[in-house]
Amino acid sequence: MIEFILNNKLVRTDKPSGTILLDFIRENEKLYGTKIGCREGDCGACTVLVGKLLEGEIQYKSVVSCLTPLGNIAGKHVVTIEGINGDTLSPVQSAFIDENATQCGFCTPGFVVSLTGFSLSGKKSNADAIGSIAGNICRCTGYKSIERAVEIIVEKLKGQKSGDSLQWLIDNQFVPAYFKEIPRRLKMINPVKDHDDTHKIIGGGTDLYVQKPDETAETNLNFITTQNQQAKIVIQEEKCVIDAECTVTDLLQSEVLDYIIPNLEKYFKLVSSEQIRNMGTLAGNIVNASPIGDLSILFLAFYSELIIIDRTGNKKQIPLKEFYKGYKNIELADGEIVESVQFNIPAKGFKFNFEKVSKRTHLDIASVNTAIYLDVEKGVIKDIRITAGGVAPIPLLLVKTSGFLKGKKLNPENIKEVSGILYNEISPISDIRGSREYKKLLLKQLFYQHFITLFPEMFDVKKWL
Repeated sequence: MIEFILNNKLVRTDKPSGTILLDFIRENEKLYGTKIGCREGDCGACTVLVGKLLEGEIQYKSVVSCLTPLGNIAGKHVVTIEGINGDTLSPVQSAFIDENATQCGFCTPGFVVSLTGFSLSGKKSNADAIGSIAGNICRCTGYKSIERAVEIIVEKLKGQKSGDSLQWLIDNQFVPAYFKEIPRRLKMINPVKDHDDTHKIIGGGTDLYVQKPDETAETNLNFITTQNQQAKIVIQEEKCVIDAECTVTDLLQSEVLDYIIPNLEKYFKLVSSEQIRNMGTLAGNIVNASPIGDLSILFLAFYSELIIIDRTGNKKQIPLKEFYKGYKNIELADGEIVESVQFNIPAKGFKFNFEKVSKRTHLDIASVNTAIYLDVEKGVIKDIRITAGGVAPIPLLLVKTSGFLKGKKLNPENIKEVSGILYNEISPISDIRGSREYKKLLLKQLFYQHFITLFPEMFDVKKWL
């Protein structure tokens, strides 16, 4: 039996844990404000809020309900557009009306829910507000009226005083009064039952529900996410250790990772929309074994290791570079799961960069992506690791290219010379995201871009190329 609170109602259901939340909301609960759009997490029309109880307070995140299984919202608070409605329009709803930010109205519930989630987040900048709706598509308005509505919402939130922010939001009708009682009510919900060893284990489900929606929705599943426990990112014995269930948002907001990896936000903002970042897990991205998995490419450059645990509690450690044996073929036996990901904390002064090209700059799957880790001492490359996605059957560590540069002087001549080795080390195929020739040329350009970005004074693109 799965228990959760849907708006202001306690729900108990014996539906399979893999049941898609969007279908449950519409078919079982007859709440039709949450719309069926792309069913792939791209349009945001089905956006809902999911609140998780952490240290006595609810932390709300926007998610796309078309990719969310019931098992991942057990013990949590789910808010649809109906759960936001009060006796009068909320400030978010009023702003959309005042600025004519809706036409056909199909996408509007998703926008309103996402911006209500922004209101609950404690953030107050216009950039953060726009970021919260980056995963919501509107085909009518041209977005300018929506942007004006966002400005009104942000301006109203500036009046929020420090202290009891939720009470302020209730008093100002951003959310209904029942939100105040949700923490107490969630404490009374039965915890999620223990894993059944016969069930498939999934993370956020953001790819599985695109590839196999019907098959997955009809099954019972196990989940690596926990009901009311915060995933951790910590430093232990000179290593950064990341829990497998950490979402991309957890990584993006981590003070530990932000301290270790420069420009962290810049890189992770290239990984999908906010709704998907709130759902997709680190372990899910790695175990998915996509040749263009953004997180796989990034953490491969840090020589990361996987801690794997089996059903009996036995653990083993395997380098990420040895985890991929072939296309969608990984070093993970039946009954084993990734428990955590870890890497050695780099020495001070190291350089890192991540590049990605897709048909859209944001919210898209990469045609080619690549990361570089560099340790340069007195003009000599002491250590270098280059990774690339979209150019081989697996997330690829460019061993030969990196090996050629290690120990050499960092200068344009050596970087140009190694491009021939890079060309011979990759084996892309032509597909929907580009031809073989295009991908080879693209990786070469992105390889150069690493050095242009990290050492602009040495690699002036106008003079160098």
